[in-house]
Amino acid sequence: MNFSISEENYIKNIYHLQQQTDTVTTNSLANELQTKPASVTDMLKKLQTKKLLQYQKYRGFKLNASGNKVALSIVRRHRLWEHFLVTKLGFDWNKVHDIAEELEHVSSPELIEKLDNFLNYPTADPHGDPIPDVHGKITLVKQVSIADVAENKNVIVSAVSNQSPEMLELLKHYHIGIGTGLKVNKRLSFDGSVEIKVVKHAACIISVQVAKNIFVRHD
Repeated sequence: MNFSISEENYIKNIYHLQQQTDTVTTNSLANELQTKPASVTDMLKKLQTKKLLQYQKYRGFKLNASGNKVALSIVRRHRLWEHFLVTKLGFDWNKVHDIAEELEHVSSPELIEKLDNFLNYPTADPHGDPIPDVHGKITLVKQVSIADVAENKNVIVSAVSNQSPEMLELLKHYHIGIGTGLKVNKRLSFDGSVEIKVVKHAACIISVQVAKNIFVRHD
């Protein structure tokens, strides 16, 4: 089944919203896409016609098994392209999202499989988000935010949750990226800020908001 770019954007955004809440409302999707609820309603009718949605009265809607399969395929393409742009073309991690938003709609299965093979089957994109395999399976890594790491612990950065260009640029300023080794020195009790020591760099203090955005695994 073929989908328009607009349909794919809706499917992907419903999928992302579902990661935060079991069901999605018309208003929450309209806010996410910055469009009118009436436009969302029209698109939902199209997606229901294509048997991709499950509606729950008084609660909202969510993707059914077929819808999730389509969404994971789109997410897979997006994250593979981001990986390609960073690792092969040298883009900064804060500049690839919008480009990948365009490339993700190139849906040739043969092209995507060759891209995956060319990249040696990566399991995560440049921001640490897992890349679904060809079957839609996602490998999750056990991780916690820096805000929840005990003092004097060595950890490795595995993902960031807020991937806005501003946040990624800030993390770059702190010399923090996926795979960066650092030590959580101490937590400041008066505001929750965290002092960290990135390998080969001076110690610095990050706010609790930034700390909650950086996910790590133990060294």
